[in-house]
Amino acid sequence: MAKRDYYDVLGVARGASGDEIKKAYRQKAKELHPDRNKDDNSCEARFKEVNEAYDCLKDDQRKAAYDRFGHAAFENGGMGGGFGGRGGHPGDFGSAFADVFEDLFGDMMGGRRGGGGGRTRAQRGQDLRYNLRVTLEEAYQGIQKKITVPGSVACDSCNGTGAEGAIEPATCPTCSGMGKVRAQQGFFTVERTCPTCGGQGQIVKNPCKSCGGAGRIEKERALSVNIPAGVETGTRIRLAGEGEAGMRGGPAGDLYIFVEVQEHAIFLRDGKMLACQVPVSMTTAALGGEVEVPTIDGGRSRVKVPAGSQSGRQMRLRGKGMPPLRHGAGAHGEPGDMLIELTVETPVNLTARQRELLREFESVKADNSPQSDSFFKKVKGFWDDMTS
Repeated sequence: MAKRDYYDVLGVARGASGDEIKKAYRQKAKELHPDRNKDDNSCEARFKEVNEAYDCLKDDQRKAAYDRFGHAAFENGGMGGGFGGRGGHPGDFGSAFADVFEDLFGDMMGGRRGGGGGRTRAQRGQDLRYNLRVTLEEAYQGIQKKITVPGSVACDSCNGTGAEGAIEPATCPTCSGMGKVRAQQGFFTVERTCPTCGGQGQIVKNPCKSCGGAGRIEKERALSVNIPAGVETGTRIRLAGEGEAGMRGGPAGDLYIFVEVQEHAIFLRDGKMLACQVPVSMTTAALGGEVEVPTIDGGRSRVKVPAGSQSGRQMRLRGKGMPPLRHGAGAHGEPGDMLIELTVETPVNLTARQRELLREFESVKADNSPQSDSFFKKVKGFWDDMTS
């Protein structure tokens, strides 16, 4: 029986790209797989036919030969004997299906092999997180903080190799350095992590006594961290290479410093803006005067209180807020402002004389309570409307 054209088998046109051929093969292989068509005995033969076609057309050299000579290119020892020079026969599709299986599921099985090499034995260390609390004053000025970070460092005894005497590990005999082993299960070729080397591709015959072959040991480290002026809660600082040491000589991970600025007893912060509530006496608010307020840099500023000030009145001190967070050389920006919010304080614990003076003040009728007059005028109108 004459063989069908490989392009017809896959359902693609001549001149189809490699991606188009692979896509068509995946669809056909999924559709015709015998495990999904147990009641149709013809599917197995068609499934083999599809794999044979793909095994030819996925290779550029064999595809070119097929385009020129057709099936005759692989008969009578053509292309190096057997099927495509692999020594297989036209129905031997294991390698073709295994390639696509690896494409589809390789990432879930622990990653693909590199070109001709195995998985590297060295593994990058994990990143670490450190939560650092600073005061608002430290966030304003910027500061250098000393921190102690628990973690792992490269073993000095074996220079991070994991082997006694810093001898380089040997290639794993089970997987030949690939870090994976393959097993044929029916029509599937399944890859698993090598049980001998644990996927490293290499084994340590004489593990280092200090680190047990891991190439790293647990040890606390003292680090100095520069906290720039203007940091806010949530600011993240990355220290490259200060994370966990890598396995068996692998590169270290990074250390991420997450900054938290503590609440302040006097100032409230909103970005670059600072706010400060300042209580003033009833007489100062009524007659006017001055109050002395603190600033975040440790200084003092005198603020004039206009006569007749009410609670909630705000005044602005230019440039007395937080500095901008600088990101590298050349960064610039103006500092924020500080808002002063007045809180008029009602006197308590009055003496008899003070009570007498307040009653005398109240008895002298004058138009000096405009907010009260306006409010009660509206209340009177409301009541009048209700009664009418």
